[in-house]
Amino acid sequence: MKRRDILKGAVAGAAAFAIPSSLLSAASASQLGGQPLGISRRTIEVNGKAASVFGLQSADGAPGLRLRAGDAFNVLLRNETAEPTIIHWHGLTPPWPSDGVADAPLPLIGARADRSFDFPVGEPGTFWMHAHTLQEQLLLAAPLIVADPADDARDEQEVVILLHDFSFSSPEELLAGLQGKNSDGSMAMGGMDMSGSDGNTMAGMNDGGMATDINDIEYDAYLANDRSLNDPEIVPVERGGRVRVRIINGATATAFTMDLGELEGELIAVDGQPVEPVRGRRFPLTMGQRIDVRLRLPRELNSYPILALREGSKEQTGIILRPAGAAVAKLRTAADVDAPVLDLALEAQLRAMAPLASRPAEKTFEMALTGDMAAYRWGLETSAPILVDKGDRVEATLRNDTMMAHPMHLHGHRFQVVAIDGQRFRGAVRDTVLVPPMRSVTIAVDAGNPGKWAFHCHHLYHMASGMMSTFAYRT
Repeated sequence: MKRRDILKGAVAGAAAFAIPSSLLSAASASQLGGQPLGISRRTIEVNGKAASVFGLQSADGAPGLRLRAGDAFNVLLRNETAEPTIIHWHGLTPPWPSDGVADAPLPLIGARADRSFDFPVGEPGTFWMHAHTLQEQLLLAAPLIVADPADDARDEQEVVILLHDFSFSSPEELLAGLQGKNSDGSMAMGGMDMSGSDGNTMAGMNDGGMATDINDIEYDAYLANDRSLNDPEIVPVERGGRVRVRIINGATATAFTMDLGELEGELIAVDGQPVEPVRGRRFPLTMGQRIDVRLRLPRELNSYPILALREGSKEQTGIILRPAGAAVAKLRTAADVDAPVLDLALEAQLRAMAPLASRPAEKTFEMALTGDMAAYRWGLETSAPILVDKGDRVEATLRNDTMMAHPMHLHGHRFQVVAIDGQRFRGAVRDTVLVPPMRSVTIAVDAGNPGKWAFHCHHLYHMASGMMSTFAYRT
């Protein structure tokens, strides 16, 4: 499968959508210049071996971008590699031509080419950016932090953690392995997880009954800021200090539970949007989601691991917060017990600090998440094509008819979770929500950003195998 073909099927016809000339000029005029952001090839070490991956770096060499609320997103994206690509600004709400999906409406950025972007960055929050191609698996992703000027006076250290799953196999090989089988039904190549953590086959069958499948791929490593626990990042902190940890799940096919160990944290935002604080030591994080957690470190001279536990498995990754002089214990890449399977318990507790205005929906849609794990085909079936008008309040009920969980992401908008399994409540505002097997989640969206927007599962290989649709405006 060609990289540019991954999303073409879902956005076919998008280039014919009427685009205001003002949006085209903002998105495509490379003469505008802007803050440089380079797409490059780089080499990292994983398990003692060199690995060639992508990078997204600012002019000062730092990964990603850090902006301030109210700024213009005035960026010159330079593709310094030999491969065409495109970058999606996950969590921002740019005009449609700036979104970063191939041919919706702009093409991939060619090798050694550039593209300028200039739009309001919007509200503060923890966002990220990533390739909207299989290159995402090759670490073509980076943080995109929009700082709140109101936080300038806070005596608080910021720590950003970007999680990845890593394979020495190419993403094309991984996808082919998931889609291909031997005649006896076993997976066609090494590196694929032929069963869920409970030992059931990829088809999700066990003695004639359906069984949940958790992880598709056994990766070679799980990374936090490009490093495994064999050589973790050690972040200097102050004893008794305040720390805001921004955690981004940039993995392509792996959900995690964040484990704060000895520390109790205060969850203050999900997907960049403030929530009523929730205290705890463990927080779930599916693919594409982000959480902000505030910590108050003890005065004792100890180091504090912040771990990401692979869903339903023993593998783990993370970083270590270390006050000066504190000892650092060696951490294993595998725990003694399996990590939890993600559910909606926390989602049901979350309440937005700035919820959508209470109003009835002008348009409602039913969306069935469908799939065949044995054939590795995935899809989205809607009661009617999602066509909206600017100003509409839209509600979409996402019903998962498969035995795998699906993190569903809507481009260009933020939505509020308003029901789980039909039970109404006023939940979090976010851009990516987990829909576990045989469950339903209803989201409310205010349609205020015209375009033909991608709406898809954020499991890269589910999206590449058909689990993608559009949220389109009539005009």
